[in-house]
Amino acid sequence: MIGLVAATENGRRRARHLARAWPDARLYGGRPGEAVRRAWGECGGLVLFMATGAAVRLVAPLLSDKRRDPGVVCVDDAGRHAVSLCGGHGGGANALARRVAGALGAGPVITTASEALGVPALDSLGAELGFRIEEGSDLAAVGAALVGGETVRLVSERRWPLGPLPENVVRSGEPEPPLILISDRAADPPRPAVVYRPPSLVAGVGCSRGAGAEEILGLLRSALQGARLSPKSLCALASVEAKRGERGLLEAAESLGVPLRLFPAQRLARQPAPNPSRAVERAVGTPSVAEAAVLACGATLLVEKRRSKNATVAVGRLPVRGRLYIVGLGPGDEGLLPPLARRALSRAELVVGLERYVGRIRHLLRPGTRVATPPLGEEVERARLALEEARAGGSAALVSGGDAGVYGMASPALELAGEEVEVEVVPGITAAQAASALLGAPLGHDHCALSLSDLLTPWEVIERRLRAVAEADLVVSLYNPRSGGRGWQLERARRILLERRPPETPVGVVRNAFREGQRVALTSLGSLRTGEADMNTIVVVGSSRTRVRAGRMVTPRGYAG
Repeated sequence: MIGLVAATENGRRRARHLARAWPDARLYGGRPGEAVRRAWGECGGLVLFMATGAAVRLVAPLLSDKRRDPGVVCVDDAGRHAVSLCGGHGGGANALARRVAGALGAGPVITTASEALGVPALDSLGAELGFRIEEGSDLAAVGAALVGGETVRLVSERRWPLGPLPENVVRSGEPEPPLILISDRAADPPRPAVVYRPPSLVAGVGCSRGAGAEEILGLLRSALQGARLSPKSLCALASVEAKRGERGLLEAAESLGVPLRLFPAQRLARQPAPNPSRAVERAVGTPSVAEAAVLACGATLLVEKRRSKNATVAVGRLPVRGRLYIVGLGPGDEGLLPPLARRALSRAELVVGLERYVGRIRHLLRPGTRVATPPLGEEVERARLALEEARAGGSAALVSGGDAGVYGMASPALELAGEEVEVEVVPGITAAQAASALLGAPLGHDHCALSLSDLLTPWEVIERRLRAVAEADLVVSLYNPRSGGRGWQLERARRILLERRPPETPVGVVRNAFREGQRVALTSLGSLRTGEADMNTIVVVGSSRTRVRAGRMVTPRGYAG
């Protein structure tokens, strides 16, 4: 919940606006001091509409621990600035300041050193991957070294998709301070060090009916301690479906704060567990529960089955899944680049794409980001480069113009990608959408898109589709209408469409939509000059419903009638 407190009428007006706009916001009335104290105990973030001096005096007596205190944002009386006052990273104030600024049209003011210098904040590094910071870590000392440009060693048994790191963070096999250590193994590294526990361990559990949570937890603690593994890296318990209602098992998972994964006995029976038991097979239908459950999760067995009176436990390590972001950059104007695309680009260690697309967003990339720009015609190679980075445990962004899923790189990449990587497809504004906006609303009713390039699709197939489009009376956006080596296809398409549509059918021709050299023209199917189109052109051919109104191309859907 976000608490809103205002000290002036201007502030109350803006606070009421946020309370109406945000379902997770609550306006606190009454005297500001009392309102802040109530919100402090009930909310994860506060937005104070008052001078910073007043805000500081009100929150200062309430501050206790930056890891637990709510983040505080202060907004001036004119609504020009949203200041991240305290709890920038741990309390979420930096993100809240941006959110407030977006809602009020203000400018976010963020002063944390890591934010200003573009280096990762240690208290949130790996947070989206589920990393947990070991208590007693030297956040301040290592953070000061990082911001100050000192060499900081990064030691990790395996690679994780952390995103780009600054040049002074050096991957190393030797734990030398100042140190960032990512490990699920119990260790006492040299200081100063920040130790992160990744969510890499899964515990398989078998138990007799009525086994208590304490017995299960005690056996698990013993197994982890014996293997010198950190309990903070435990991310799941796993067992057989027959134990779905076993109270002790459910309480153990709840106590650890991890999910319980259950598998059918038939699936566990197929796992090649090293220590099978005929007695267990007779009881639940599989010769192994604890070890087989670990293997069924896709983990490598680290600790073979251990027993207590009523329980068995085994522990395994999950593989790291790298991340592939497939990003549509839109038609070209930076203002049309979606926020999700910006976020994906900031998380990618490697950005792969044609130079003409990568060149648009180089200035948005974080320090340390690598770039690869294989030339046109090497689409599969571009996809492979990005996937290699993700398969190695890193993070890569594969970029396309427009929307990556529409005549873009999503298709070849997803053909090659398997379950070993996480894939996020980030949508973009397509060339047809951009052209439509410049023309008016030609896609206001049923429509389709068709590429006239016969490099990958035989022309006979394209021609059949053109005739089907003409017969179906759909508005059609023609991609790749004409190139230096293909000068006849657009004219042939025009003649096919004229077989079913009158010459006065409206046509919009848009070249370089929302880019330098933009040209927008309205014509008709009978008058279309096909020689003026190129590969940067979208040709939108209307249907029988399409009209030109006040210089704009419109396909009515029928609301006015």
